[in-house]
Amino acid sequence: MTAIRIKDAAALLGVSDDTIRRWIASGVLEQSDDGPVATVDGARLAQLARERAVAPDDGAPVARSARNRFTGLVTEVLMDGVMAQVTLQCGPFEVTSLMSAQSARELELAPGSVATAIVKSTNVIVETSRENR
Repeated sequence: MTAIRIKDAAALLGVSDDTIRRWIASGVLEQSDDGPVATVDGARLAQLARERAVAPDDGAPVARSARNRFTGLVTEVLMDGVMAQVTLQCGPFEVTSLMSAQSARELELAPGSVATAIVKSTNVIVETSRENR
């Protein structure tokens, strides 16, 4: 289980710490007190992020290109012998990357882990912090 601190969970979903605590109180999320700070399960947070993802509508008459770095939660990893398909929920955006299965294993990508997708043309590169593994 990937444990994510409440304040980090709030930042990843674009809500306040108090909203995460209200979701815990109402049973939407479950709090874990296994360590020195309260956390939530990363896989459940990823599921909630996907359920709540709604692209913002600011009323602008034109579409805008997105920034090229998307930090979010891994929601799905499909792996065969050679290749892996990794899907991240980055706020309202879902980003999917194809990479070698070896790279996905080395990055320890699993639902609920935090990663950043870097988009350059048609290539998506996924990175994680060494301290998050």
